[in-house]
Amino acid sequence: MKKIDEEALAEAYNRALALEKAGDIDAAVKAYQEVLSIDPEDHGGAAVRIAALGRGETPAKAPDAYVETLFDQHAESFEDILVEQLGYAVPVLVRQRLHELKLGPFKRMLDLGCGTGLTGGTLRDMVDDITGIDISENMVEVAHEKDLYETLYVAEVEDFLEDNDDEPFDLVTATDVLPYLGALEPLFFGAAENMVAGGIFVFSSETLPDDIFAGRPYMVAPHQRFAHAETYVRERLAATGFEILEISDINVRMQDGNPTPGHLVIARLQG
Repeated sequence: MKKIDEEALAEAYNRALALEKAGDIDAAVKAYQEVLSIDPEDHGGAAVRIAALGRGETPAKAPDAYVETLFDQHAESFEDILVEQLGYAVPVLVRQRLHELKLGPFKRMLDLGCGTGLTGGTLRDMVDDITGIDISENMVEVAHEKDLYETLYVAEVEDFLEDNDDEPFDLVTATDVLPYLGALEPLFFGAAENMVAGGIFVFSSETLPDDIFAGRPYMVAPHQRFAHAETYVRERLAATGFEILEISDINVRMQDGNPTPGHLVIARLQG
């Protein structure tokens, strides 16, 4: 593996950010492409930034190296940033909706993108056994210290779902995972493959007004997070054998003082 020239990478990345801030989109995109050529694994998420600027192909997902780096860096302060500063309350909403729909208790839960254990902790008393997966080793370490999970893995979500041969789960959660994925087929298919018939799949997504999608299934929004059209989410779930029990409009988090509109989706795997 070629060693990355860290100095050249930092220079190109900072230049790209400055150009983007100055509104010189063409030059910024060129600089981000330079970043990609220095670091093809894309630890800085240049491909996602190019897509957020409305240029180039929209990637099928955020690069693994980028997501891993992002969360490894923020593991210690993650909950403070997410809950206190960004007003993130999706795990609590999941709990409320499951109660309201009289779903649970559950035997085995798979918490995809478990992070530091916010969702696992919120649902702990509703489940006998919880397995958590996250791409960030630092996040998994924080979750491990809380002693909330029976099993924890450091893995990329789609890879785990493809390779896993543990017993199937009757509850699969993916809170704040979709903003790092564009194409949803691997996630939905992988979830279905790891669930019992009648199992419940709960996830959150971020969205934008229909006219911004202009017929596209997903796109990278201005804050470098993927947004998904509701019609695409519905179609993909149906195609994978899920029956939608509920799609609620939610505010996923605050961003620069503005709410981030999204959906909380609860689906059942048909037998």
